[in-house]
Amino acid sequence: MNFTAEQLQENFDKLIGYIDKYFEDGTRKDQLRALYLDHEERLLLMPASGNINYHNCFPGGYVDHVIRVIDMAIAVNEMWESYGANMNHTLEELIFAALNHDLGKIGTEEAEQYIVNPSDWHRKNQGKIYTNNPVNSFMTVPDRSLKLLSDRGIKVSDNEWFGIKLHDGMYEESNKPYYVNYNPESALRTNLPYILHQADMMASKIEKDIMSGRPQAKDAAPRTNIKPTKRSINIPETITEEQKEDLMNVFGKLFE
Repeated sequence: MNFTAEQLQENFDKLIGYIDKYFEDGTRKDQLRALYLDHEERLLLMPASGNINYHNCFPGGYVDHVIRVIDMAIAVNEMWESYGANMNHTLEELIFAALNHDLGKIGTEEAEQYIVNPSDWHRKNQGKIYTNNPVNSFMTVPDRSLKLLSDRGIKVSDNEWFGIKLHDGMYEESNKPYYVNYNPESALRTNLPYILHQADMMASKIEKDIMSGRPQAKDAAPRTNIKPTKRSINIPETITEEQKEDLMNVFGKLFE
């Protein structure tokens, strides 16, 4: 995907707009604006990933991804609430976690994380358009996100911390103790990580669909106005002899 300079700026302005709209006036809001505006040039051109086989691996892909995750987090949050989930987090906490879930991808205050891969072979044969900047120490994206916020003195609530830290779900092995435990006292006390993980996973998958050129629904409902509907599935109680014979033929072919 190729964004024009105007589109890149428009997306960044929209990202800042979320801070203006959803955060209460005060120190934290000012700190967030300062953090993002200080790195505006870097954010404008950042990809969301370094490999074309992943998602949004192109200039401007990062901001586009974060916008989509925020929109989807709001929609998923509304769906959870409509089905009776325990909404033990605030809307501001949800937006804060969605906004900053991949913040660590910008790198450090001094050095960007993604740099153009100098290897032409890797770019052409493995799709590795970008590579990690060797100047920066290794750190997982959630950990670096939380460190950047901490270094700026930006306060993070417990719900926001869990949302950012665990947004990759069980794809990240170190998250397992948080998601899989058998002691009620150790269970997560907020649904925010589940909601954000679903939003992030949906956004990433849809972005891959868009990059692959798969047709998109033209008349889809606005994401933030999704209304769940009850589905009726008819399951037959018995099958006919003809259906049974067909099934046996299938199994026979599979295991002959």
